[in-house]
Amino acid sequence: MSDCGCGTEQADKLERKTLIALLSINGFMFVVEAVLGWYAQSTGLIADSLDMLADATVYGLSLYVVGKGIALQAKSATVSGVLQIVLGVGVLFEVVRRLAFGSEPQSALIISVGLAALVANVICLLLISKHRDGGVHMRASWIFSTNDVIANLGVILSGVLVWLIESRIPDLIIGTVISIIVIRGGIKILREANESKLGVNGA
Repeated sequence: MSDCGCGTEQADKLERKTLIALLSINGFMFVVEAVLGWYAQSTGLIADSLDMLADATVYGLSLYVVGKGIALQAKSATVSGVLQIVLGVGVLFEVVRRLAFGSEPQSALIISVGLAALVANVICLLLISKHRDGGVHMRASWIFSTNDVIANLGVILSGVLVWLIESRIPDLIIGTVISIIVIRGGIKILREANESKLGVNGA
């Protein structure tokens, strides 16, 4: 149950409201970062946009399973974790492709979009913070939001470094780091989902 001091029905209602807001924010920012990241030739922004897409999917799944039992919530978290890992590996391939064929990331656009994404994810983090001790599906959402803030700071830093040293390498490095963060987050979610399933089976 969410840490709201209320009954189960009210807690579920609050979870749904929060997840709808998170889904809307992440869906919008995915489109913005994907389009502008491609235009800016930024691996970091593209990686972060895919992370937003993964988050939006996770929030949608979490919204579906609110109030539907621990077993279904654990299955939702499992799907979320697998999706995170798949997207993280996909971005690593994109980093290798850009390393081989070249890119010219635009620092000003990277910094601007990174700042907008940071604001969006801080809002998400504040929204989900009240539910981080809830079911495994909500804990997964908390992990995603925390990772997103870290990734956004990395994207902004890469934009600054691209501008200072006039090199694409910082962008590629941040793209790689975000990919690893996404993959690690996915593994952590899978572990928690498995522990939740074992708890249900052992009950």
